[in-house]
Amino acid sequence: MKNNVSKLALVVLLLAVFSCKEEKKEAVKTASKNSATTFNLKKEVMESTIVIPAELNAFTYVDMYAKVSSYVKTLKVDIGSKVKKGQLLISLEAPEITSKLLAAEAQLHAAEAVYMASKNTYNRLLETSKTEGTISKNQMELALATKNTDNAKLQAAKATYKEYQVMQSYLQIKAPFTGIVTARNVNIGAYVGPSGKGSELPLVTVQDVKKLRLGVSVPENYAGYIHTGDEINFRVNSIPGKTFTANVARMSGALDNKLRSERIEIDIENNPLLKPGMVAEVTLNLQTKEPLYVVPKSAVMTYSEGSFVIKSVKGKAQKVAVTKRRETNGKMEVFSNELHENDQLLTVASEEIRNGDALSVM
Repeated sequence: MKNNVSKLALVVLLLAVFSCKEEKKEAVKTASKNSATTFNLKKEVMESTIVIPAELNAFTYVDMYAKVSSYVKTLKVDIGSKVKKGQLLISLEAPEITSKLLAAEAQLHAAEAVYMASKNTYNRLLETSKTEGTISKNQMELALATKNTDNAKLQAAKATYKEYQVMQSYLQIKAPFTGIVTARNVNIGAYVGPSGKGSELPLVTVQDVKKLRLGVSVPENYAGYIHTGDEINFRVNSIPGKTFTANVARMSGALDNKLRSERIEIDIENNPLLKPGMVAEVTLNLQTKEPLYVVPKSAVMTYSEGSFVIKSVKGKAQKVAVTKRRETNGKMEVFSNELHENDQLLTVASEEIRNGDALSVM
């Protein structure tokens, strides 16, 4: 019986020793697995650039259409014609408008004659009524009413005549500003109008090419780094080896609902090399005014739940959720309220390291 007890005690002792050795081996193995290099978290001002496609457009341009149904009578310009503000470009013809204008003019003259007659009649009655008993009060009221009615008809005739005058002015297509004709889509005798086939294309397109505007749609992630007055560089595909420099003139201040980007515009003074419609590549320099936490890209791991870094707190791992910003040259900007300057972060984050794991920091 004593021998059995002794043997049992010996077995238990051996199992305990073996278990301790295994635990030590596992601890050593875990410490080896979680051994990592760290760095002290610092704030930096990180600079980076992005290249965005853009298109050059004339600073001012207009597509000119016919306001009324008519025919092209004379065509005084063609593609490439330089025009001045107020210059006649196209003369249209609409006989029905001319006829209506003449009829309105005749009605106006008739209304003027009727009003002058009723006005003179009222004035004579008024003068006669100064002699007591010559003109009744009823006669005076009727004369005054007739004069006012005829005056109202005269004003209506004037309005009708002016309306047809304005419609006739639409037959003269004039340049709204000084520029160049860049498109012509009609010929003499063509039917044009506000509806139907004649309105599918503009009669002519006039552009002011002395000044150009370069429009750029900046993605939401980068829009906050651009400010009015910032200097930008751009290249034009059709002019290889040439770099142009300009400044941001204006920003839309809102994001486009479809592209989720902000529209910025750059004004470019007259440059004979540049033309409206050219495709450009704009280089934007992205630089924050305030420094942010910058970490190696390898220090950030991303899951479906979000992005994390691993912080070493008293030799143990602590995962910290972060918001990623820009990344360039192997570095990345991150933000989190749980991060502080000089925190120790793992240079290379690993999915195998869990919260509370002991770290062997090197």
